[in-house]
Amino acid sequence: MPVLDMSLEELKEYKGINPCPEDFDEYWSRALKELDTVDPCIEYIPSNFKTSFADCFDMYFTGVRGARIYAKCLKPKNTTQKGPALIMFHGYRGNSGDWVEKLPYTAMGYTVVAMDCRGQGGLSEDVGGNQGTTYGGHIIRGLSESPDNLMFRHIFLDTVLLTRIVMNMENVDSERIGVTGYSQGGGLTLACAALEPRIKKIAPVYPFLSDYKRVWEMDLAKDAYEELNYYFRFFDPLHEKEDEVFTKLGYIDVKNLAKYIKSEVLFTATLLDNICPPSTQFAVYNRISSDKKLRVYNDFGHENLPMTNDAIFQFMSDL
Repeated sequence: MPVLDMSLEELKEYKGINPCPEDFDEYWSRALKELDTVDPCIEYIPSNFKTSFADCFDMYFTGVRGARIYAKCLKPKNTTQKGPALIMFHGYRGNSGDWVEKLPYTAMGYTVVAMDCRGQGGLSEDVGGNQGTTYGGHIIRGLSESPDNLMFRHIFLDTVLLTRIVMNMENVDSERIGVTGYSQGGGLTLACAALEPRIKKIAPVYPFLSDYKRVWEMDLAKDAYEELNYYFRFFDPLHEKEDEVFTKLGYIDVKNLAKYIKSEVLFTATLLDNICPPSTQFAVYNRISSDKKLRVYNDFGHENLPMTNDAIFQFMSDL
């Protein structure tokens, strides 16, 4: 088997090296209390996309710090009782994708909601100084300030608020919620389930936002993680604040959040992934204590994975 990182035997024991701040639990408790004060001001606008078996809406809500967040929302037609819902999150700098990708689930009677992350490639705002998009730099956004201002803190809270909104939809059974996503979407899936433990099932695929120091030590602060390299080059070239930086990143490290997860988990990992290294993926998986199953692609990297969408569909089919 080709090896990019540790051996598979080592990976199955690895739990990560990025530090966890001492006040981590209090930090997220405080963040959720802030979220509780937010009035989401939910708006549904009928979409131009039409299908015979679902009503499709451009959905907007207000997240923490006042950003308007966009999501695609598809509700099955002609339902007489509450049913399950699936929430989808996208990769870094991407967006919620095409409507048609959600239709297999709505055809089964599922409500489907797919969120645009604030300030990335979709319609959600980044209000950190000016309205609109910022596209990248979100890992290091707020790193020189209070950790309460970290950009990914706000994005994690957006996922929680969206889930609460979905749980309260009149056609949704709040005990039958699934969440899935690839890369950043996988990281957000894990963060969402950690911070909203009522979620029933999650299916993360090669998750981003894990074990930042390991990424740095492997010299893989490139591509999706390249802003870590830029941060040190521009703001700490002598690495005088390296420990402080990685500790602060620990607040938004999904491996540190994994202990909160109560959902059933279908986890897909790739062993030749040079964007989200295998060890950073296993650092999360090995910290999850709920019911979980691991799917391993030995010969694949950060790419399309045959049979994965089918496996997730089957996993979510009995929500």
